[in-house]
Amino acid sequence: MSAQPWTQIPVGPHDIKLVVADMDGTLLDEHSEIPEEFWPMLDRMNEQGVTFVPASGRQLATLKSMFGHIAQNGSYIAENGNMVVSHGQVVNVIDIPMEEVHCMLDAARDAYQQGKYDIGVVVCGLDRAYVNRRDDAFLAECRKYYHELEIVDDLYAVQDRVLKVAVFDFDEAEPMAHAVFGGFEQSHQVVVSGKHWVDIMDRDADKKQGVIALQRALGVTPAQTAVFGDYLNDLLMLDTGEWSFAMANAHPDLKRAAHYEAPSNAEHGVLQVLHHLLGV
Repeated sequence: MSAQPWTQIPVGPHDIKLVVADMDGTLLDEHSEIPEEFWPMLDRMNEQGVTFVPASGRQLATLKSMFGHIAQNGSYIAENGNMVVSHGQVVNVIDIPMEEVHCMLDAARDAYQQGKYDIGVVVCGLDRAYVNRRDDAFLAECRKYYHELEIVDDLYAVQDRVLKVAVFDFDEAEPMAHAVFGGFEQSHQVVVSGKHWVDIMDRDADKKQGVIALQRALGVTPAQTAVFGDYLNDLLMLDTGEWSFAMANAHPDLKRAAHYEAPSNAEHGVLQVLHHLLGV
């Protein structure tokens, strides 16, 4: 079944109490920025008792820096669901045992040293993210998503709690994910989170579980939840809301899974749909 056009939805207001939106390719525009029109919409949602939650592979520190004045009391699904914050309070953290992290590092190191893939690893800790690759092109990509970033000599020596291992591929990540990390797919989540990124996480950690944790904390039902996404790390999350939207620029798998198709992120599709749903 394919997503239906969002314009088929009657104009609201509908009984929505939770809005969850992916960032890159979804809420963020084609310049990877939050549209200026979002801020008055956020004020209207707050007035109506609607909780807005960014759901992202980005770390919590990065999301807080992007959302400015609401940072400390906001709600977030960070690190692709490994850290969940409800109105400023951490409600869920999922980490990976260090011996499993070392196995992931082994797989990435072997693939890179064999010259098969031009990849770099980010060990995503509770306190900050860690990298050992130092070239400017790689670091520039990492700093988009990990504002708290530390360059170390040895990733195996990291002592932080590790939420996930993220791998950047200068080519397309999806083929690399299966070739290099396919052996982890039965025991972990191996999620392609963007054209160039793959995240390896605990089997029970994903954005879907993050939304469920928030729904539980807030007392919100799937019927009161609107969810927006564009890429494969958003796929399971669509199951959590009866108002589920794939962006017009979304991966084909999301368009098959979502109830509705929203305009693209370049058209500020999330905002168009929210105006319609909330009747504002």
